[in-house]
Amino acid sequence: MMKDKLQRISITIPKELADFLKKRVEGSNYASKSEFIRDLIRESLVEDKWDKEEETIGILVIIYDHHKRELSQKLIDIQHQKHINIICTTHIHIDHHNCLETIMVKGVANIILEISNAISGLNGVKFAKLVKTSILEK
Repeated sequence: MMKDKLQRISITIPKELADFLKKRVEGSNYASKSEFIRDLIRESLVEDKWDKEEETIGILVIIYDHHKRELSQKLIDIQHQKHINIICTTHIHIDHHNCLETIMVKGVANIILEISNAISGLNGVKFAKLVKTSILEK
């Protein structure tokens, strides 16, 4: 972002929130309170895109027991049944029983959520988390 495009605003918040903000920025890699607040606003914009069911991008992270009967085939079937663009998958063997997989998808928000819920509910999936993201307009 170029400096000439930045706009200064002033906000009033309770002291407890101001103290929290100061501690959060000092305990992180944020360069300033402004950068932290910009990140919160961007996160809200991404959520808005997901609520409007626009084209979005998601990353589903799952850990599952690869010894669970037919689980791998069910994972593949779910990904092929929906009209969505699977951009990339990664597969890591954590140990003898557990695999970690990431599934990066691009498409309409509600379909991504359907896929995430279907996969999360499979017997043998031990952990599932969908990271919602999107390309934000400048």
